[in-house]
Amino acid sequence: MRWSPGIGDPGFAGWLTVVAYAVAAVFSLTLATRRDRQTLERTFWAVAGAGLLFLSVNKQLDLQSFLTAAGRCTAQMQGWYDMRRTVQADFIIGLIAMAIIGGTVVFWLLRRTIRRTGIALLGLVWITGFVLVRAVGFHDVDRMIGFRLAGMRLNWVFELGGIAVFILGCVVALSVRRPPRSGY
Repeated sequence: MRWSPGIGDPGFAGWLTVVAYAVAAVFSLTLATRRDRQTLERTFWAVAGAGLLFLSVNKQLDLQSFLTAAGRCTAQMQGWYDMRRTVQADFIIGLIAMAIIGGTVVFWLLRRTIRRTGIALLGLVWITGFVLVRAVGFHDVDRMIGFRLAGMRLNWVFELGGIAVFILGCVVALSVRRPPRSGY
């Protein structure tokens, strides 16, 4: 297994991504503490904030590389390393499906709060899908997201784009107040 702890992405874009995840987490955790939110909505913001905080730290710890190395080692020990491309492709399809299904379930649960949570949820599904696919370490995907467009790697565009959509959703949520309850 070829992995050792260290800084995973020491360049400017890597640290910018760390800061972007941290900012998104602060926005989300701020929304989780708002009293004008329903319990389910506050739970969404708290779980999203904790997840984004983890991704901020993980961006430099590079734990997904550890998982990739462990998977490679397991495939070699169990004798299916030559079939890894098929397994990786199936795994990526499964991860994308899980992100979409999970996002749909959360969307349904939050349907009454969608004006305040919808954009952030879209960003969170985007980030989750990207991170899960990236964690698989499929070389064709790595080559694609390593492609440079106007001097920027697609990896940065995808990851920072999802974070930006989430932060935009947080800004919208902070500006939209929950309507007062009628009756009772």
